[in-house]
Amino acid sequence: MHIMEGMLPVGWAAFWWGLTAIILVAGIIQLNKVVRKNREVLPLLAVSGAFIFVLSSLKLPSVTGSSSHPTGTGLSSFTFGPLITAVLSAIVLLFQALLLAHGGITTLGANCFSMGFFGPLLAYALYKALQKTKLNIYYTVFLAAFVADLGTYVVTALQLALASVMNSPLAISALIENFSGFLSASAGFLGVFAVTQVPLAILEGLIIVVAFKYIAKLKGDFLLKTDAISEEQLTKINS
Repeated sequence: MHIMEGMLPVGWAAFWWGLTAIILVAGIIQLNKVVRKNREVLPLLAVSGAFIFVLSSLKLPSVTGSSSHPTGTGLSSFTFGPLITAVLSAIVLLFQALLLAHGGITTLGANCFSMGFFGPLLAYALYKALQKTKLNIYYTVFLAAFVADLGTYVVTALQLALASVMNSPLAISALIENFSGFLSASAGFLGVFAVTQVPLAILEGLIIVVAFKYIAKLKGDFLLKTDAISEEQLTKINS
C-alpha cells in the first residue's frame, strides 16, 4: 500500500487524490460527530491510530524475497468504520511519506484509498455480517483484520495494473484495446502483492485479536459505545 513517489502517472495520481479527498471530508465530519457524542472513546481512537502507525511502519520479510508491511487498520475498521479509518490512515501515511520515505505525496491519495478506505470497508462489512451469526467473536475479529490487510494489497495491485495500461482514468479506450494486457498486469501484481501478503495478513489478524481481547477485558465499555461489540458478546468475553 506504499506506492512510491512517481510510480503513478499524473492523471491517476490526481484521480486517487480527488476520490480520497471526498472520503476524507466525509470521514472528518463523521469523526467530529463521534467525538462530540462520546468523548470517552478518544483513548480507543488513539490506540487505533497507534496500531495503524506502528504496524504499517514495519518492514517484514516476504515470501517473494522482498519485504512488505502489515496495515494495522483492522481494529479501527470495525470499531469506527472505514471513513474514520481513512482519516487516521491519511495522517499516518503523510508522516510516513515525509519521515520514513514510505510512499509519496503524489501517491498519497492512492495509498490512502487502498489502505485507509477500501481494505477497512471490506473488513467493516464482513465484521457486521459475521456479528449477526453465532461465530465466535475472536474468529470474527481475526477474519475482519485479515481482510483489511489482504484487501488493501489487492487494490494496490489493481491500481498499479490500471496505471500500466492507462495514463489516466479517462483513457478508457486504452483499457478496452489492451484489456488482455490489464489482466496480465493484474495477475503479475497480484502474484507479488497478494501472495506475499497472506502470511502477514494472518499474523496481523492474530495481533488484532490479542489487542481486541485486551481492550474488551480492560475497557469493554469503549467497544460498546462504538457498537463494535454487544452486551452479550462482552459478557462472554469476561465470563
